[in-house]
Amino acid sequence: MRFFSDNAAPVSPAVLAALAQVNVVDTAYDADAHSQALDARFSALFETDVRALWVSTGTAANSLALAALCPPHGGIVCHRNAHIQVDECGAPGFFTHGASLMTAAGPGAKLTPEMVRGVIDRIGKSVHNVQPHAVSITNATEYGEVYTPGEVAALGALCRERGLGLHMDGARFANAIAHLGCAPADMTWRAGVDVLSFGFVKNGAMSAEALIFFRPELAEETLYRRKRAGHLLSKGRYLAAQILAMLDGDLWLENARAANAGARLLGDAAGDRLLYPVEANEVFLRVTAAEAASLRALGFDFYDWAEGEARLVTSWNQSVDDIRPLADAIARL
Repeated sequence: MRFFSDNAAPVSPAVLAALAQVNVVDTAYDADAHSQALDARFSALFETDVRALWVSTGTAANSLALAALCPPHGGIVCHRNAHIQVDECGAPGFFTHGASLMTAAGPGAKLTPEMVRGVIDRIGKSVHNVQPHAVSITNATEYGEVYTPGEVAALGALCRERGLGLHMDGARFANAIAHLGCAPADMTWRAGVDVLSFGFVKNGAMSAEALIFFRPELAEETLYRRKRAGHLLSKGRYLAAQILAMLDGDLWLENARAANAGARLLGDAAGDRLLYPVEANEVFLRVTAAEAASLRALGFDFYDWAEGEARLVTSWNQSVDDIRPLADAIARL
């Protein structure tokens, strides 16, 4: 009955089992075998050599990634509805020690090369002007839309042309890959992405996210930034174990497929109430206050996105039987 957020979903049993297995005396910080295994596991997944670091939150992952790409006096282009702009309490500026966010507007919370050019081309080259150093995109976006590899590659080409870093906020990266069925490599480094924040918490983990550096040299300073920011956990094996459990047997992808399937069920029931295409595990509906109240009276929990709009989020653990009552209720509105 709860469709408020996938952050509220339970932890996958495989993750809980992995936590129990590492609950023994071991080395501290990231010197344990589980933490040391991340580079190789993610290198295999992405078909190239990467550096992988665990952190405990998506905000930290995004902000550490941006700090690796942008100096304190620089700017980061993002969508005006991007999570780093509206939902992270200024953390990117805090972690970068002052970098500015330069926002663009566009449908579905997506950026295009034209939008990015519209921001950076009007910036003077004087020392008085903040110069752009990076672009940050979210996949899937804050409105549940998915960038295709081609769309990412177009942005990647622009970033290379202009000497900008490209960061992908992948809080729902698994859902994007599940939707498209493409190789993770095609969505990231082959398309020009330098750093990925690979989300696991929304998809079945307890408290672990991964920072994936496709330019491994960027990871070196980030080791110090992570420590300085208070994100070098002394018992890091518990984070690494969660991530490895999610990678085992492609659980990360299986869970995302389940969540996406649930969202499609709700989207099919919504009909012309849909505000955006259902491409991941978020559904945005047009509902009146009275209609929203009627759904809540039936016991359904969801987020009021804006006036006359609701956001429904499905989770990895919700079955068709869990979701169909809400789909039927929406269809009856």
